[in-house]
Amino acid sequence: TCALTTAGAVQCWGVNNVGQLGNGTTTNSSTPVAVTGLGSGVAAIATGGGLACALTTAGAVRCWGDNSYGELGNGTFTSSNTPVAVTGLSSGVVAISAGYGYACALTTAGAVLCWGGNDDGQLGNGTTTNSSTPVAVTGLGSGVFAIATDGYHSCALTTAGGVQCWGYNGSGDLGDGTTTQRNTPVDVSGLTTGVTAIATG
Repeated sequence: TCALTTAGAVQCWGVNNVGQLGNGTTTNSSTPVAVTGLGSGVAAIATGGGLACALTTAGAVRCWGDNSYGELGNGTFTSSNTPVAVTGLSSGVVAISAGYGYACALTTAGAVLCWGGNDDGQLGNGTTTNSSTPVAVTGLGSGVFAIATDGYHSCALTTAGGVQCWGYNGSGDLGDGTTTQRNTPVDVSGLTTGVTAIATG
């Protein structure tokens, strides 16, 4: 678990076997510890499956923890117990979200980029190939207002009030009336307009 303070600092606690507390160790902690290098200047945080990310006030993204699928986004598959910069995202990001072994970012232009594990098409780029650097989600190069990820699927809320989802769909997670995996975004049935917020579970 992680917390963002009013001073813009990040603290995390709990299991730390792959460095997901970000304090330079792999020792579990039952109380909050400071994430290295993030004592200020952080605007938002996201966690997911051994992974944690921070969005800075400058619009940059940094991640730490497990990197088995490239989910730290720095071009490697080496885990890190301190934050590393996500390739190509040193500015221009307004929101972040993390799933299990992957993460996504929303840019100021309204585009969505994702990186990490992609077995179920959760990166949304038309493939099922993992990526250790951010890739563009097909068809979402602009016009996105918010993003949400969880497990192995992601959703985007468009500025028009519509919802599109992609990735794992074994239980109908994508809301398109099927249980077929989708490696590019599909419209959620009946939600092409009129939506103001999204959340995934």
